[in-house]
Amino acid sequence: MAITVQAFNRPDWTPLPYEGCIRVEAKGLVQQEKFSIAMLRFQPNATIHRHPADIIIDVFCLEGEGITSVGNENARIHAGEWVRWPAGEPHQLWTEKSMMVTLMIEHLNPGAGQR
Repeated sequence: MAITVQAFNRPDWTPLPYEGCIRVEAKGLVQQEKFSIAMLRFQPNATIHRHPADIIIDVFCLEGEGITSVGNENARIHAGEWVRWPAGEPHQLWTEKSMMVTLMIEHLNPGAGQR
């Protein structure tokens, strides 16, 4: 078996371009057929807008802490913890006094990433 080593995208941090996203920057790292991986960096008092997605998204908190909502529920998320946003459910992610860095995995094919 041959080992394949591939490069991945290492862009600069860029502000999220969506209305309602405040003080959040992103780096899109990998885009494949079944998944995409990006990092998000939240400053204190930052937010992504509340919205549903038609895919499953896993959010891994790498640094800092924040708050996530799924449907009508809110929960704190800290470094070393992760949350799954189910397809079709409105979700949001924000910070208060802390900064936060997350790794986001979007499962692009139906059934991908399900437990």
